[in-house]
Amino acid sequence: MKTGVCTIRAAMLDDMPAVHALIAELAAYERAAHEHTNTLEQLKHDFVHGYFGCLVAEQAAEVVGILLYCFPYSTWKGRVFYIEDIVVKESARGQGIGKRLFDEALRLAKAAHVGRVAWQVLAWNEPAIRFYKRMPVTFDAEWVNCRMTPTQVEDYLKGLETA
Repeated sequence: MKTGVCTIRAAMLDDMPAVHALIAELAAYERAAHEHTNTLEQLKHDFVHGYFGCLVAEQAAEVVGILLYCFPYSTWKGRVFYIEDIVVKESARGQGIGKRLFDEALRLAKAAHVGRVAWQVLAWNEPAIRFYKRMPVTFDAEWVNCRMTPTQVEDYLKGLETA
C-alpha cells in the first residue's frame, strides 16, 4: 500500500468486519491463529455493549490499523486504560500508523484521567519492543501474567464439586 493520508478516528459498528480481519492477521503474526476464536458477531455484540473501545486508522477509505482498549480497575490506581492490541496491516507498516494510534490512545487516556496506562508485548516481538523503547515506558519484569482458558475454568470448577 502506498503512503497516503491516514485518519485516526473512533471505530464504528460498520468497522467491525475490518477490525475482525485485522485481529485474525495479528493472531497469525503471533503464531496463534488457532487461539483466535472471537467471532465477528461476538465482536459486534461486545462493541455495542461498550466492553471495549477501538480506534481505527483509515487510509483511502480502508481500515489499515486498529487499537483496541478497555478500562479495567486497579485497586491501587483506580481506572486503568488498557491497550489490548495495536495492529497495522502488513502492507501499511512503516508509515508511522502504529505510533499515531498509540499517540491518540494516550490522548484518550489523559482525557479519561486514568491512574495508569498498561499493555503487554510478547517477549519475542522485537519490532514492538523497539517501538516502545523509544518512549518513556517502564518494562515490568516483576509481574507474572496468569490466565485460564474456559476449559481450565470448567475443569477447576468440576474439581471443586467433586472435592
